Amino acid sequence: MSSLPFALLVPGPPGSRRATVRDRTADVIAVLCALVYGAIMVRLGDATAPHAAIPWQADVAIGIPCALTLFARRRWPLGLCLALLPVGAVSVMATGPILAALFTVAIRRRAPLALALTAAHVGTGVLYYALQHDPPFDLWVDLLMRSMTGLGAVGWGMFLRAYRHLTSSLRMEAANAQAQQQLRMDQARLTERARIAREMHDVLAHRMSMVSLHAGALEVRTDARPDEIATAARAIRISSHEALEELRAVIGVLRQTGDGRRPPAGEPPAGEAIPEEGIVSRIERFAALAGLDDPRPEPPQPRFSDLPDLLTEARTSGMKIDFVWVVPRATPSQELERTAYRVVQEALTNARKHAPGGEVEVLLEGGGGRDLRILVTNSFEHGHREPPEQQRVPGSGTGLIGVGERVALAGGRVEYGAQGDRFRVEAWLPWQE
Repeated sequence: MSSLPFALLVPGPPGSRRATVRDRTADVIAVLCALVYGAIMVRLGDATAPHAAIPWQADVAIGIPCALTLFARRRWPLGLCLALLPVGAVSVMATGPILAALFTVAIRRRAPLALALTAAHVGTGVLYYALQHDPPFDLWVDLLMRSMTGLGAVGWGMFLRAYRHLTSSLRMEAANAQAQQQLRMDQARLTERARIAREMHDVLAHRMSMVSLHAGALEVRTDARPDEIATAARAIRISSHEALEELRAVIGVLRQTGDGRRPPAGEPPAGEAIPEEGIVSRIERFAALAGLDDPRPEPPQPRFSDLPDLLTEARTSGMKIDFVWVVPRATPSQELERTAYRVVQEALTNARKHAPGGEVEVLLEGGGGRDLRILVTNSFEHGHREPPEQQRVPGSGTGLIGVGERVALAGGRVEYGAQGDRFRVEAWLPWQE
């Protein structure tokens, strides 16, 4: 019941069953109010005087049908008001329906028209006064009463019209805000999926390049000793295992619900279908074969402290790396640490692909009040020939492009290319603690 007055003041969209019930309720209330007001005016006014224009019984008989016509006020508000105004010249009971009709016109039509009809309603009071033989009240009393009630009905209708217009505008703004929020959420999902795609490239290209190199060496070195074969097989196994670990960490982002929890196995997040479900299920089967299907927490993102492990792993695969680290002791932001790690990782992967066996120099300097500078250079082997097709490490050729995008998202810049007999990858990242 508490929502009924608001629904009558500010109706919702038409066409529904609820809107129909609301309109019929409002019409019944309008008819009852018109009858009650007319009956009061008949009792208090001059309709019962001996010298009235018509007997009060006839006055009531005319006013009741006029009140019933208010059920058609929504379809023909102006026509109904024009039809009722002349009746006010002979019937006091009809003033109630006339005021309801003026109220409806004020809601649905412009203010000048409603005020003009109010003036016509006041003018019928002059005719009503002239038709009486011996009026008990002066003319100004009747005109003042009709003016006050008419302007009150029109003023209330104009206020309600403005209030409904304001509420409708607020509803439209709320709907637009909700739509824009949904668009922002969709854009955030697309951005996150693009970031995940770049993350998958970074973490997999590094690991799988080592797998490809060792597997190619086993294929070419048919005369390798058993201990060399075991060492290469162990490197392949470790790299594959770590690739699955890192891939599981990235896919974990796709499997998370809105509150950060992972849904039960085989159950997608509520209210949203996951297009990657087939990919995730295949990855989980591969992870189960490698012993990764236990419910462990997601591993943390790489940081500065993980760089020595990355370089040690690269050295074990045969790379010659000279590492200089002059970054200050202050701890930067996690985004900066992760971006710097990925830049070094992609540069080492690129060097391993295109210049295996070459010398690599890694330099990190800056920080504090300066930008963090990352410089990775590798030499081209003299006399090095392009390896056979079966020994080449496959790649999309977009690794350094992805590095540029990642660095740009962090607010930095990157340059890369051949410089003399060396290939250089240099990035500058704004230091953020």
